[in-house]
Amino acid sequence: MKLWYQKPAASWEEALPIGNGRLGAMVCGGIQKELLYLNEDSIWYGKSINRINPDAYNNLDNVRELILNGEIQKAEELLKVAFSGTPQSQRPYQSLGKMTITMQGLKEESQNYVRSLELETGICTTTFTIGEAVYTREVFSSYPNKIMVMHMTCSQKASISFQAFMSRERYYDNAGAVNNHTIYMDGNLGKGGVEFYCALMVKANGGNVRTVGEHLIVEEADSVMLCFAADTTFYSKEPKRNVQKLLNAAAKKSYDKLKLKHITDFSELMQRVSFTLIDGENASLPTDERIKAFGAGIKDNSLAALYFQYGRYLLVSSSRPGSLPANLQGIWNNNMTPCWDSKFTININTEMNYWPVEICNLSECHQPLFEHLKRLVKTGKKTAKKMYGCRGFCAHHNTDLWADSAPQDIYTPASYWTQGGAWLCTHLWMHYQYTINKEWLKKVAYPILREAVLFYTDFLVEKDEYLVTCPSVSPENTYIRVDKKQVEGQQTTNVTSGCACYGPTMDNQILRDVFSQFIEMVRELELDDDLEKQAKLILTKLPPNQVGKYGQIMEWCEDYDEAEPGHRHISHLYGLYPSHQITVDKTPELIEAAKTTLKRRLDNGGGHTGWSCAWIINFYTRLHDGNTALSFLQRIMRQSTYPNLMDNHPLGSGSVFQIDGNFGACAAIAEMLVQSDDDKVWLLPALPDEWEEGEVKGLCVYGGASIDLMWKNHKLKTVELHSRRIYPITLIYRGTERTIQTDCNRLEFNL
Repeated sequence: MKLWYQKPAASWEEALPIGNGRLGAMVCGGIQKELLYLNEDSIWYGKSINRINPDAYNNLDNVRELILNGEIQKAEELLKVAFSGTPQSQRPYQSLGKMTITMQGLKEESQNYVRSLELETGICTTTFTIGEAVYTREVFSSYPNKIMVMHMTCSQKASISFQAFMSRERYYDNAGAVNNHTIYMDGNLGKGGVEFYCALMVKANGGNVRTVGEHLIVEEADSVMLCFAADTTFYSKEPKRNVQKLLNAAAKKSYDKLKLKHITDFSELMQRVSFTLIDGENASLPTDERIKAFGAGIKDNSLAALYFQYGRYLLVSSSRPGSLPANLQGIWNNNMTPCWDSKFTININTEMNYWPVEICNLSECHQPLFEHLKRLVKTGKKTAKKMYGCRGFCAHHNTDLWADSAPQDIYTPASYWTQGGAWLCTHLWMHYQYTINKEWLKKVAYPILREAVLFYTDFLVEKDEYLVTCPSVSPENTYIRVDKKQVEGQQTTNVTSGCACYGPTMDNQILRDVFSQFIEMVRELELDDDLEKQAKLILTKLPPNQVGKYGQIMEWCEDYDEAEPGHRHISHLYGLYPSHQITVDKTPELIEAAKTTLKRRLDNGGGHTGWSCAWIINFYTRLHDGNTALSFLQRIMRQSTYPNLMDNHPLGSGSVFQIDGNFGACAAIAEMLVQSDDDKVWLLPALPDEWEEGEVKGLCVYGGASIDLMWKNHKLKTVELHSRRIYPITLIYRGTERTIQTDCNRLEFNL
C-alpha cells in the first residue's frame, strides 16, 4: 500500500506529503539536494478583525424587497456595497517555509533510485546507490511526539555530509543558531497576528556537527537524525519554549523509538480499513505511470484501492485531534498568497473534506471540524445579530483561522449566502449516526445545532405560503431571467442574468436536514425544548423539491435556465448526496429528475474540476450506478490528478492543488461498497463490473457498527458485522432485505 517513483520530484506537485495534523511537509526526494516544503496549520497572516459591514442590517429590508419584487440587478448592487465584508477578504493561509539540505560529496551518477510513501506507516523513503554506497532517507511527521523526523543512513561509514538551513519568502524576523547542533527561524505574521518559532536539531552518529550563521553543517557522519518542531501563539503562549522542549525530549530518544511510536499511532488508524481488488496488468508500474494508464481506461483495480487509501492517508495526516480542520489544501501549501487563500471554503469544499471521515473509520479526525465550529458559533452569533438582526449564529461561504463568519469577497454568485454554518452543522448529526455517543450529542452537537436553528427561525421570510431564505444564492451559479410585459398592447421580453434570489433549492434541502436533525436530537436526548415546536412548524413550510421543464430538479424557486448549464456546482442535488432526501427506494420520481439534472450538467461540460467530478462519482453511487461511477473515477485520474495522486483544480492555463477532490472520491469509493441511512444498509450497491472480485474490511455504517464484505464473480460471499452495541439493522443486497439483531461481537452470516 504505497506510492513509488523512479525519480525525484521535479516540482511541488510531484512531491510526497507527510503530516501529523498540525505539522506537514512535501518531500521532494532529491539526491544532491533534498527539499522539504514546510507547513504548520496555524500559519495564517493577520490578526482577528471585525469585518461585519455596519450597513447590512439597515439595508436588509430593502434588499429583500428588491429580490422578492424581481429587481435583481438593483438588489445585487446593494448587496455588494452593504453586505460585503469590510474589508472584503478574510485571512490567508501561508507556507511556513522550506528546509533545504544540500548533500556534500555525492558526485557520481546515482543508480537504483526509488522514492516511496508507505500509506500504512506514513513514512516517506528515498533510496539510491552511488558506487558501492547505498543511501537511505526516511521522513515522517509524528503525532505522538509532535515533531517531524528525518533519518539518513549509508551502507558505508563516514559518508553523510550536508548543509541544512530553513528559509521563508517573507514575514520572518530571525534565523540563526540556538547551539552547535540546532538552528531556528521565527517571525510574526503581521501586526497583532500569529507569532511563530521553528527549529531544526541534528543528532549524528559519528562525524562532526556545527552551526555557521543560519546553517547546520554535518561532516562525515555514519547516520544522522534531524528533528524539526514548530509552534505558534495560536496554540501556546511561549512557542519558543515549547519547541525547545519538544526537541530536547526527542534528543533523549533513539530514532528507532521515535519511529516505532509514530508507526504504532499512525498504522492503528490506517489499518482499521483494508480494501483489496484484483490487480490489473499495470500493478507493478511506478505510481505516475499507473495514473496515466488508468486515466486512459486501462484496467488497474488495485490503483483504485490505493487511491481510496490515499484519501484516508491524507485525512489522517491533515486532521487530528488538537489541529485545525483540513483547509482547501489540507495542510500542504507552498505559497504566501495561495489561490482562494487556501481557506476553509464552506459552500462545499470543507464539507467534502469530511465526507469520508465516518464511513472510513476515522471518526476522531472529525474533531478538528467540530472544534472550529464551536469557534464559528461565537463569531457567527455576532454576525447574525449585526447583519440580520437575528438570534443564533450564521456563517457565509468562507471562514479562516479566526473563525471569521462575515461574507468573503465581493462576488455575487457566492458571497451573500448564509448557509455555510448550517451545512457544517449537518456533520454533527452525521457523527452521531455513526457513533451513537449521546454524551457528546448533549454536550457538543445539540448546543451548536440549536444556535443554527435559532438563526433561521428569525431569518426566514414568507413567500407564497412558504418560508424562504432571502437574500441568498445557489452557490456559485447564475440564472437567466426572462421577464415578459405588456406595454401599450405590445409584449416585450427582457432577458437578464442574476444570482441573488430567495429560497434556492439547496437552501431548502440543507434546512430540511438541519431542522429535522434538531428535532431528532431533542427526541434522542428526551429534552423539553420550546424551540422544537417552532422547528416542526417551519419544517412543514419549507418549499419542496420541484421538477422543472426539462424534467430536472429545479435549482431555484423559479424554473430558470442556467447561464452556464455545465456549471461545476450541482447544488440542487445536495438532497441526493450528501443528504438522503432523494433516494432510490423512497423518492423514485425525484431520482429520475436527478438523473436528468446530471445528464444536462454533463452534456454541457460539467465535472471539469476535480472536486466537482468527485461529487458526481458520489451522485452515481447513490443512483446505484457503479459503472458510471467508475468512469468518473477514471476521469478524475485522467484530468484532475497530479503524479503524486493529489487532486488538481484548473486555473487559467494550468492547475492548482485542492484536496477536496481526493476526499470526495475516497468517500464515493466507500459508498460503492456500503451505503447506510437511518434504517437500512445497502451492500455493494454500486459495484462496477470491473470489480469482479474483492474484499473490504472495516467500513462503518449507521448505528455504531463496522462491516466486512467479500465478493467473487460479482456476487457477495461473506458478510461480517462488528458492533459496539446491540440494535436491529436491515441489510439489503440486490433487492433482498434481511433484518438482524447486531451483536457486541463479530457476527458472520450469509445474505
